Amino acid sequence: MKAGISAASTRLWRIAAGTELRRNVLETYGTRILVILVTFATAVVIARELGPTGRGLYAVAATLGAIGAQFGNLGLHASNIYYVAKDRALLPALIGNTLAVVLVACGVAALCGIGFVFWPKVAPVHGTLLLLALASVPAGLAYLLTQGLLLGVNEVRAYNNIECGGKLIALGLICILAFVNGGTVALFFGATLSSVVVTFLWSLLRLRRVSAEPPKLSLAVFRQSIGVGVRAYTIAFFGFLLLRIDLLMVKYILGATEAGYYSISQILAENAMMFPVVIGLLLFPKLSAIKEKEDKLQLANKAVLATAALMLPVVVIAALAASPIISIAFGRNFLPAVSPFAWLMPGTYFLGIEIVMVQLLNSEGFPPIIVVTWIVDIIINVALNFWAIPRYGITGASIVSSVCYFLIFLVVSAVVWKRNYAQQPAAAFAPDLRPM
Repeated sequence: MKAGISAASTRLWRIAAGTELRRNVLETYGTRILVILVTFATAVVIARELGPTGRGLYAVAATLGAIGAQFGNLGLHASNIYYVAKDRALLPALIGNTLAVVLVACGVAALCGIGFVFWPKVAPVHGTLLLLALASVPAGLAYLLTQGLLLGVNEVRAYNNIECGGKLIALGLICILAFVNGGTVALFFGATLSSVVVTFLWSLLRLRRVSAEPPKLSLAVFRQSIGVGVRAYTIAFFGFLLLRIDLLMVKYILGATEAGYYSISQILAENAMMFPVVIGLLLFPKLSAIKEKEDKLQLANKAVLATAALMLPVVVIAALAASPIISIAFGRNFLPAVSPFAWLMPGTYFLGIEIVMVQLLNSEGFPPIIVVTWIVDIIINVALNFWAIPRYGITGASIVSSVCYFLIFLVVSAVVWKRNYAQQPAAAFAPDLRPM
């Protein structure tokens, strides 16, 4: 009987765990849920301590730093994963090049700070908060690139531990500030910046344990990486800009208070999209390492179908439950965030599917058509927002975002179909129901 119970347990574990990819997805998704809870708790503390206006300034500073990190990564985040997944011997050179890029980013951030001194009206925030926002650019860039290398060498568990640990450090520091009533916008932002620095150093130490050699600079590897990196960079930058530029436009057109409301709807929308983000994150190195086209198609098909099925109830329930969640967590002062969040949900659903679907194209070298599509989409987004935000406020910004998310989904779907399925027999794209 004991043997029978043991065998049954083994079968249940195999069903639950599946292949390595499925195990990694489940583990990473579980970690992301914990990260969401911690991030949500952090956002609640910040919102309640700072109020809508302070929360808006904090969100704008965070957005400035995040855009700077995306702008400065040169696509190395994606190209590092792409190349180290194919050849782990490149890891020492990729680490060395990463550190060099971060050093250059420090210099550029300092020059931007000098520029804002001469043209202060251009700066979205001012004083100490501006300095911290600029400092967050190289710190965020360092963390982004080292975490990408961890994924490329399949250190998924270390990636998850560091991701979760960093968020817990930020929450702990912010709670201390709230407890002693010493919280200003700059201090709260400085606490989160400190956690980013810690997680970067943690990631770097883990990579040094994996690498057989010390970091080294390599122009040859850099030139190799930058070819794929430029296309990946353009896609990532304009994709990130599409998710963030509406918040900056809301700040400039409607003010910090409305930006505070809109930032809450953005946070909730990003949390709702966490599952496809996790799948895409782990699917990219997996597809990059697969050489047979048919195997790639089968794996991509299963991932897209699973994402479409699982995301639908998430966005529907999230839209219906937005009002009580925001009221209880953030307070009734933030109820104006309910409407823009609900209007973000349709676009979030299609963008989630696109995030997984596009990994098939990314694993083949980031085709130029996707680069052009993101550029055009962000231009459409900005143009529509200049019309919609003054007339319809933050709800108009959400509707514009949903429309643009759907447009990028349509284009990626058409490119995937034309490249892989249009001239293939039906059996080539029939989903394989075996575990991922």
